[in-house]
Amino acid sequence: MDLTKYVANIKDFPEEGIIFRDVTPLMKDHNAFKETIDRFVIWANSLEAKVDIVAGPEARGFLFGCPVAYSINAGFVPVRKPGKLPRETVCESYALEYGTNEVHIHADSIKQGQKVIIVDDLLATGGTVEATIKLVEKLGGEVIGIAFLIELEELKGRDKLEGYNIYSMLKY
Repeated sequence: MDLTKYVANIKDFPEEGIIFRDVTPLMKDHNAFKETIDRFVIWANSLEAKVDIVAGPEARGFLFGCPVAYSINAGFVPVRKPGKLPRETVCESYALEYGTNEVHIHADSIKQGQKVIIVDDLLATGGTVEATIKLVEKLGGEVIGIAFLIELEELKGRDKLEGYNIYSMLKY
């Protein structure tokens, strides 16, 4: 199945000169969404170690990561923006074009030695996923793979992830 047919290309959003890759048409089509999750699952099951935890960055990482976790019999851990998690968290800052942002994870969400994959919709500059990796590793988890529905190759986010097993389903 050619999943690119289900990704809408929105010109000049959120600002002029940007082409936004909208995955909501893919998600609303049951066959395309199932195919996407199935491909993530095949990749996850091909890894050398059994996955204990799927970490998904807010918000679309939840939408793809949860069904993957369910399908491979792993737990799911949300990676959230500040102020969204109710218990003790650890956080990691990352650079934006103008300023910084941070992501949080519950301090007890990953145990020492657990095998973790990160699933998200998009690899752009790599800041969010790099911060997510640091959070997992702070808690003692081992990131054994990172998967994206879409990779924007021209933004070179992959450069920040050297040494990690990276799977990108669609590349633009």
